[in-house]
Amino acid sequence: MAVKRYKYSVTNKKYAAKGVVSSVCGGISAGVLCAASLCSLAFHGNGGIYLGAMGLAAFGISIYGFVLGLKGFSEKHRDQKFCKIGAMLNGVIMIIWLALFLVGLS
Repeated sequence: MAVKRYKYSVTNKKYAAKGVVSSVCGGISAGVLCAASLCSLAFHGNGGIYLGAMGLAAFGISIYGFVLGLKGFSEKHRDQKFCKIGAMLNGVIMIIWLALFLVGLS
């Protein structure tokens, strides 16, 4: 009876570039969300047009990061860890920004 010996080798895959950019966009959008929330709290809800513009820009960054995260999955022979992190982070933050805008409109 022959004993099968498996040899596993760890390949040194590079991370998908679009996934890394997607994760950075998610971090920026999350940071802007925290900063806008703190400023709105400090101004007692009267942040004005500047906080709205900052939020709209962060919403756009989050959409861009989500799209990049999804496109990063198509890169061959790359590690998609940052694609998963970036797509999920940007998706959640995008929903939070959308909910804040819809509550503000009503």
